[in-house]
Amino acid sequence: MNKGKVKANPAVEFFQAIGRFFKEFGEAVSKGDAAVKASLLVTGAGYWRRKQIVKGILVTLLELGVILYTCFIGLPYMGKLGTLGTVERTMVYNPQTMKNEVNDYDNSLLILLFGIISLCFLIVAIVLWMANMRSVYRLQLRAEQGKHINSFKEDCSSMLNDKFHFTLLALPVLGVIIFNIMPLIVMICIAFTNYDTNHMPPNTLFTWTGLANFKSLFTTSLTSTFGYTFRKVLVWTLLWAVLATFTTYFGGIILALLINSKVTKGKKIWRTIFVASISVPQFVTLLLLRNFFANTGIANTFCANIGLTDFLRNIGLISTSYIPFLTDPTWAKITIVVINIWVGVPYLMLIATGVLINIPEELKESAKIDGANAFQIFRKITMPYMFFITGPYLVTQFTANINNFNVIYLLTQDVYTTTDQKLAASWGKEIDLLVTWLYRLTSEQYNYKMASVIGICVFVVCAVITLFAFNFLIKGDKEETFR
Repeated sequence: MNKGKVKANPAVEFFQAIGRFFKEFGEAVSKGDAAVKASLLVTGAGYWRRKQIVKGILVTLLELGVILYTCFIGLPYMGKLGTLGTVERTMVYNPQTMKNEVNDYDNSLLILLFGIISLCFLIVAIVLWMANMRSVYRLQLRAEQGKHINSFKEDCSSMLNDKFHFTLLALPVLGVIIFNIMPLIVMICIAFTNYDTNHMPPNTLFTWTGLANFKSLFTTSLTSTFGYTFRKVLVWTLLWAVLATFTTYFGGIILALLINSKVTKGKKIWRTIFVASISVPQFVTLLLLRNFFANTGIANTFCANIGLTDFLRNIGLISTSYIPFLTDPTWAKITIVVINIWVGVPYLMLIATGVLINIPEELKESAKIDGANAFQIFRKITMPYMFFITGPYLVTQFTANINNFNVIYLLTQDVYTTTDQKLAASWGKEIDLLVTWLYRLTSEQYNYKMASVIGICVFVVCAVITLFAFNFLIKGDKEETFR
């Protein structure tokens, strides 16, 4: 029996790396010489001992900067993280100026923001301090073994040659930390506060509330209907993501097959017609279609003229003198899916065209020799190959549709009004996705606490679906199938 190579578990490797990091730090502290131990207080001491003067000065200046920032900026904010401030903004009479002046108040948002940043900054500084101890201990070991110790100039040269990938990744990683991870941490923290329109800094303070917001999101009561709204919106969000993803995906493939068919004339003209729809900005197209399908729009006028409106009213599908394309829950959802097909299919058609051209012809010829018809070739060769090539795109597109703000918001804003009082009480609508509901809570109602909770839920849903989907896609040895 052939024993396959056992794949390492990334999670196990991660924890093993952390274990080695702490082990090496402990060895540096216990086995290091006087210069290494002095690096516990002055980070550059170990470098100065090995004649790396410039590097020692740089890390010592960095240490000094961290200490100054922590003492004068970080600690005052971190000290107030537990309460998020206790002094509210008010006017106080100043007997010296004989005027009412604003007091020295606390700003809960600034305390949370700078407190979290300072805390993360301090944690990173501690990790770098421990890494510095490992580095100077390794220099000690190299010196004891009589090996060459690089100068500062040689280290700089190495960063532009052997370790150039670290140099290139430094700024992108820093950007991800500052613009993605830090806001995400702050957003998560806001979910555990009562930050809303009634607790809006700087005029008022907000404070920690624990899991109260999550409880509100998953329960329904007479005073809070967030649980009811969340269930309705989540179901429609997932249904929309499935419909929007697969209708455009299969629609694009079918359109590409039709255009690439040998019996189709004027292939370039057909491609140009569909590609032209992509060149128009999406928000322009959606706003025009919103007016097109309005209750008094061109679509309703046309349907009334041909008798379709009367026919639908006679069979009981509508009860109005117009077709409520964007004002009735069911009709609006159908209309939104159809419009999304029109908007998304041309782009998928281009992707499918590129993939179909690269399907090995010998596979199709072999299938024809074995007696397979056109449908069997499509089902057994074309679609498996498409799924293999475009699988990652399909997963990312599904996640993108969960957060597809433009289509829903631009088509229904100022047009659709909910008649469900429970939804209205939580500022939701039947056609809302989680992301549009979140946007309405923040931009219109300033209910940042519940918006943060919903944001966390969106992240969890997208993460779980993505992990399961990618795990399914990479399972097995699909590369060998299409070689």
